[in-house]
Amino acid sequence: PAPSDAVVLFDGKDLSKWRSVRGTNISWKVENGYMESMPRSGDIRTIDEFGDFQLHVEFAEPAKVEGKGQGRGNNGLYIYGRYEIQILDSYDNPTYADGQAAGIYGQKPPLVNASKPPGEWQTYDVIWETPRWDDAGKLVKKAYVTVLHNGIIVHNRQELYGTTPYRALGDYSKPHPAHGQIQFYEHGNPVRFRNIWIRPLGEYDKP
Repeated sequence: PAPSDAVVLFDGKDLSKWRSVRGTNISWKVENGYMESMPRSGDIRTIDEFGDFQLHVEFAEPAKVEGKGQGRGNNGLYIYGRYEIQILDSYDNPTYADGQAAGIYGQKPPLVNASKPPGEWQTYDVIWETPRWDDAGKLVKKAYVTVLHNGIIVHNRQELYGTTPYRALGDYSKPHPAHGQIQFYEHGNPVRFRNIWIRPLGEYDKP
């Protein structure tokens, strides 16, 4: 269960804390305590924005294995629409290293593949420290992330090189606020989510 100081983003009942990236009604399915991305349903993101945080997400890949590599249970935890932690069925499913489950997409593979078999519920626990710029637009702190996949540390306060674009080198060339929305992708694969909550951690750069 979520701790008492957490903001519950999805309680298994409705998507009132979310909106469609397309600006239309959300067409993800909600039933039996979970929400599920449907083919061509589009990305969703939180209505509220968050700075440094602890985020808990539970997800399940399709029990019936279809596709391979990046075409198997592909989704993504997209922080501020800029930084992605990959969601993928990486159980006995080879793909490029920094594109597997729990990878910092395009930058760092996880320390270990902690994936469970398809159909089983899995967890991500993410501790995020947002990057910061001064008033002149100079970077004064890079982004850092700690990720536990199914209770196993797969990134230990890992420094990010910058944003996580596809087949390109990310950077910090475009300053942004020290807060933003949490987003989930929709890559044509059905992926289920439940019990999503977040705890704001405050501003680390203040005394």
